[in-house]
Amino acid sequence: MLLMLAVGTASARTVEPFNGGWSFRRGPFTADRVLFGGVFESGWREVQIPHTWNATDMQSAKGDYYAGEAYYRKAYTPDSALRGKRVFLRFGGVGSVAEIYVNRKYAGGHKGAYAAFAIEITALLTWGSENEILVKADNTPRPDVIPVNNTLFGVYGGIYRPVELIVTENVGVAVTDFASPGVYISQREVTRSKALVEVKVKLENKRLTAQPVTLKTTVYEAGGKVKAQRQSVEKVLPQGRQAFTHAIAIPNPRLWQGREDPYLYSVVVQVIGEGRVLDEVVQPLGLRRFELRAGEGMFLNGKKTPMYGVCRHQDWWQLGSALSAERHDTDLEMIMEVGATTVRLAHYQQAERMYAKCDSLGLMVWAEIPFVNRVSTQEADNARLQLVELIRQNYNHPSIYIWGLHNEVYAPYPYTVALTADLHDIAKSEDPYRYTASVNGHSALEQPANLNADVQGINHYFGWYGGEVGDVKSWVEKMERQYPGYRVIFSEYGAEANVFQQEERVGEHGRYFSQFYPETFATKFHEVQWGVIAKHPYLLASYVWNMFDFATPATAQGGIPARNMKGLVTFDRKVKKDPFYWYKANWSREPVLYITQRRADRRVNPVTSVTVYSNVGAPTLYVNGAPVEKYAKGTTDVHYIFENVALREGKNDVEAKVVQGGNVHSDAIVWTYSATVGQDSLPAQEAKRTKEHVGID
Repeated sequence: MLLMLAVGTASARTVEPFNGGWSFRRGPFTADRVLFGGVFESGWREVQIPHTWNATDMQSAKGDYYAGEAYYRKAYTPDSALRGKRVFLRFGGVGSVAEIYVNRKYAGGHKGAYAAFAIEITALLTWGSENEILVKADNTPRPDVIPVNNTLFGVYGGIYRPVELIVTENVGVAVTDFASPGVYISQREVTRSKALVEVKVKLENKRLTAQPVTLKTTVYEAGGKVKAQRQSVEKVLPQGRQAFTHAIAIPNPRLWQGREDPYLYSVVVQVIGEGRVLDEVVQPLGLRRFELRAGEGMFLNGKKTPMYGVCRHQDWWQLGSALSAERHDTDLEMIMEVGATTVRLAHYQQAERMYAKCDSLGLMVWAEIPFVNRVSTQEADNARLQLVELIRQNYNHPSIYIWGLHNEVYAPYPYTVALTADLHDIAKSEDPYRYTASVNGHSALEQPANLNADVQGINHYFGWYGGEVGDVKSWVEKMERQYPGYRVIFSEYGAEANVFQQEERVGEHGRYFSQFYPETFATKFHEVQWGVIAKHPYLLASYVWNMFDFATPATAQGGIPARNMKGLVTFDRKVKKDPFYWYKANWSREPVLYITQRRADRRVNPVTSVTVYSNVGAPTLYVNGAPVEKYAKGTTDVHYIFENVALREGKNDVEAKVVQGGNVHSDAIVWTYSATVGQDSLPAQEAKRTKEHVGID
């Protein structure tokens, strides 16, 4: 235990997983028959939460998936000893509109698939006997709930994140303040000699008389030693929710310095009364100061810090969004491996575990709400709600540096401009210490809906959705001339890459809307575009779209239906594509030596080039045992291109080696050359290979 007190140290709050023992039945249903007609005595099946009913159909059926209502139910018998306490259910995420019933009586609801929500069920429970918990989930697209469609990504239906049962005393920290921790840690001043933090605690008293309590806030070092402490005696009234604040000075703090040193303190808030701890909440504290300087970059605690960014969608192949903690951790392991320093968790609030792990890993986070793609004019209230939920639930995560307000929203302009301005004001009222961001899908900054935030992100795909790959250079140079002094982030760039499709010689633009998305084109795209981005600090950060392939139910391009293949890693997380190693070589401190086009193994040109990524020095190339020493440097220092390499008919062994500090680094691939296969026939052959591997009819 961290705490050594003169009072009982066992907190009266208990938080338990509530994920087992659920049954599920999918609709559609006749109105009211489920709750009040008693027709569901059969047809249920047992499921484990997290669960989604769209784990497969939203990923492969070319739009033929179920979006509608379904029910979950569970029996719960509260111990009679809990009588006199408060009982809550906290849902990590339900897609997308939820209604909660206890013993067929309405307990509460929630609109939005991605934020957590908490509902008190105390008054509806029967103590010491079995109670029925019934959850209705409905992921039908609605104009009043963001996102309003499934165009950019699918909204998976179900209780797809964990559920918790929370039991508290009648006096304690608020549980239903938008499902937040009820504790808000503001960093008013952070230097290397001193940090000033303000800890605001929201308390509730459900007894009939005012209750005197001792409110105690303790800051612990990572090893358990007390760093700072403050306590006060407060009177909690029985009317309303009340906020109390502790200002705490922390001398000589160890700062949270991103991946370099993601040091975390712990803040423990205790509510003490009647000689015991009535409630206790523990929150992370990473002391840091973010500063985005226009034209220069990110300065973390005054130190310029690279913003190597990727975007992340949360779904996995054949799992959808119903992920275990281990799946989230796997994603973060690969994000760390590639060398990213920042991650855009797009386009919605993601699992709390992601933000918590980013705290401990040192990844700087862009967190956002799903106000994306289309404007219905009916979503304003829900957009405001989801922004408040996002900020309050994640306020204490030191990794978050910016709140994303919207992504590519446009007409009708008067409505959208007013709403985006309103969202910025809400964010600044909730959290004046972080930046806000809006995202523009055009290549300039004039869009009125995008001028209402601290930072403007630009999503653009030069050479994929139009133009040529190299156009990124003239674009950023024009931006530097036309918009000096603006804070600008390159919030999305990328190209589709089907690993079952390859082509030796690629041009300057991709084949969008076709069924041929060769990985080799995406490789060239990233080589060129990162080579430009790295030289232009005007772009304060950049984010590859995307870290992982993900489902897009409305599309059917690139040889695989319902799939966006712009990821650096495949949907099943089994294949790291060539562009993954391009960024790893450029960003990571781990040694990288990698030969590209290993899946372009059926060669059609007798003389070709070989590209090697090496951050451990200049490589020597061997083809069929013979050294190839002459190379040209590419777009960055890790980029080596060996031109005019001759292949022989049949199998060719290609190997790269570097000796560095007594260590030998090597990589080897095998190519097969055939003089009878022409370049023009490759697209048809590779499309056939996609069908063979993916099983598409």
